[in-house]
Amino acid sequence: MKPVRRVCFISAWGSPGARKARHGPSLMPGGSFEAYNNIRDILQRVAAHVDDGPCITYIGEGGSGNFVKMVHNGIEYGDMQLISQAYDVLKHVGGVSNAELAEIFDEWNKGELESFLVQITADIFKVKDEYGEGELVDKILDKTGMKGTRKWTIQQAAELLVAALTIAASLDCRYLSGLKEERQEAAKVLKEAGLKDEVQNVGVHVDKKRLIDDVRQALIKNAYQRNPNLASLVVDPEFAREMVQRQAAWRRVVGLAISAGISTPGMCASLSYFDTYRRARLPANLVQAQRDLFGAHAYERIDRPGSFHTEWTKLARQTGAGVGAFNSAAAFCYLFV
Repeated sequence: MKPVRRVCFISAWGSPGARKARHGPSLMPGGSFEAYNNIRDILQRVAAHVDDGPCITYIGEGGSGNFVKMVHNGIEYGDMQLISQAYDVLKHVGGVSNAELAEIFDEWNKGELESFLVQITADIFKVKDEYGEGELVDKILDKTGMKGTRKWTIQQAAELLVAALTIAASLDCRYLSGLKEERQEAAKVLKEAGLKDEVQNVGVHVDKKRLIDDVRQALIKNAYQRNPNLASLVVDPEFAREMVQRQAAWRRVVGLAISAGISTPGMCASLSYFDTYRRARLPANLVQAQRDLFGAHAYERIDRPGSFHTEWTKLARQTGAGVGAFNSAAAFCYLFV
């Protein structure tokens, strides 16, 4: 009787790109651990290498390697959007030149913001345009492409009831960037309607040094290495202290950008998440009341267990608290339906 040969499957999703083809990718294998063990030496040779070893980690069973890479790409979208918005604020509100931006990002890469994205951003601002004056970054079309994994991250977040505001905002920004012709037409029509041009020469009215430091503080580094089981970064004591110390700078950057007409959806979404997550009580109680009124979805109380339903309209009219007020509210609702 011939021996039975077992087939084991493994998926090893890695980071793509021409540089990775020359120097090796970061690999995230998942699937059969037996299969991984059989080819581990090969994968370790293929992967990129840093000071502490090859850039590869076995993730787990099934398609977990693919899933981690998908989430990684989503987070990367958020990071890239935050950096691009930091650039936008510094350049158009602070009047910072590309040469200064290169120095700023080089300096940031030596501190708590040290990362691959910050490093390459500094390099981008240094490249001159071979076909004309100035830097190449200013000649690139503001229309971003995408592959699809980031959209899957948002879809999975929704399925798992996980708030991913920054990633969702970054995805929306890419969608809007694709509407180049529509945005150009909108800018033209709004200018003719009396809207002023984009921010110009704002830098002379802004404390540039303070703005640069504020923007640095608005890009916050993760803390999961200290505690991988955190429900959220906000509940890490050291990170919480940093948030408390930096939130004023964060709010100044967002407020200044809004007042100047600079779009910062990623920063705003992150700040909104923080302001929502830190609240012990939210106005969701009113939403629950609304859901119970029009759909009898029931609600819970803070002072006793169980699920409750109330005949809101009937009781409101019985109390004499104001049929007129109720009708006014109804009329208000109809205006927006």
